Amino acid sequence: MKQITFYLDFISPYAYLAFEQLPKALLGCSYSVRYRPVLFAGLLRHHGQLGPAEIAGKREWTYRQVLWLARQADVPLQLPAQHPFNPLALLRLALACSDGGEPNRFVCETVFRHVWRGGQSAVDDQRVQTLTAQLTPTRDVASLEVKAQLKTNTDQAIALGVFGVPTVEVDGKLFWGYDALPILAAYLRQDDWFDGPDWASVDAVVNGVHRQT
Repeated sequence: MKQITFYLDFISPYAYLAFEQLPKALLGCSYSVRYRPVLFAGLLRHHGQLGPAEIAGKREWTYRQVLWLARQADVPLQLPAQHPFNPLALLRLALACSDGGEPNRFVCETVFRHVWRGGQSAVDDQRVQTLTAQLTPTRDVASLEVKAQLKTNTDQAIALGVFGVPTVEVDGKLFWGYDALPILAAYLRQDDWFDGPDWASVDAVVNGVHRQT
């Protein structure tokens, strides 16, 4: 059985879609999953990038694409009333529902659906209070321990080479994005492509342009 780690931030519609589709995409594979919340903004800051929803044009396309992808996958999805938003309260809530920084699937599912179903504000105080009461966290959401856990998760993800969400790690390999689920499934099914030269060949490609920012 393979152990996979699913890096997520509830702010990402692609992470939501990947989360919802993961059991279907990996049907028949032998695996267990650890769900690890990270701060997507921390990944972006480390790599000097903006998020898709922070770039005019790309923002609108992102929303249209995820609505289409959800329709194709038959996954309920309504855009929240505001996006992007500050996900810290939701990330900390999920972490407060676990002892080691890895909330279970029920917790992650509940928070994801809070954000991506219903078309309401994900960070409305009353809705977050109701969500908190529903999940009954075992730790104080505002504690230094929980805050430190989110930073640790994010720092460890960066150290592994994670640059976006969703990212799945297995055997030291990183699979980024909702559209990487078929590649992940092929790896777990021991597709011989991964034993050939292609996976490693990208390391030999030289970067021919270095832009000043």
